[in-house]
Amino acid sequence: MGALVLFLMAAQMPCPPEARALVSQAVARAQEPDLSTAADALRDAASRGCAEAEVGAIYLRGLIDAKEAFRQGAPPESLLPVHSAIGSLERLGQGRPGPAEVARLVLHAAAAAAQSERDEMALYLDQAERIDNLLRASGQPAAPVLSAVEISGELWLQVHRYEDAHAAFTRAASLVGMTPRVVAGLARAAAAR
Repeated sequence: MGALVLFLMAAQMPCPPEARALVSQAVARAQEPDLSTAADALRDAASRGCAEAEVGAIYLRGLIDAKEAFRQGAPPESLLPVHSAIGSLERLGQGRPGPAEVARLVLHAAAAAAQSERDEMALYLDQAERIDNLLRASGQPAAPVLSAVEISGELWLQVHRYEDAHAAFTRAASLVGMTPRVVAGLARAAAAR
């Protein structure tokens, strides 16, 4: 399943071969807990002419920044990079359903999670998952690198809603398969329940 996802992502992106290799590397690295290497690979791919990689780089960097804001207790200034990423994705997406819109909604959810705003987070995640699922079902590009539902599981874990996290990772397993990130998420949710 993972090889198929890599192939489909590469086929959908009109990128030079060296940039495609970086995107493939980013997809593989995104299964690791630290998303920094994946974000850097996508940024490098974008600088080599792969425009679609820019959305993924902004998305992953925003997720990293939101997690760091959470660790700091989410003072307003800690969320500035996340809000900047949301603005960039809004400009790139131009209000159309697609990867940038899904990423923007997930980053809104991550910012809400950083502040432990569970209800707001849930609204953004629901909308992001719906768009992501519709795009995937129609064969269109969806959330870059990591699906909305995978991040949904991680955000529910972050705010200590383990049943919701387990449900999200179960949905992710049926959507993207038992990736290392999904397996780890299911294990973390089960251990915390």
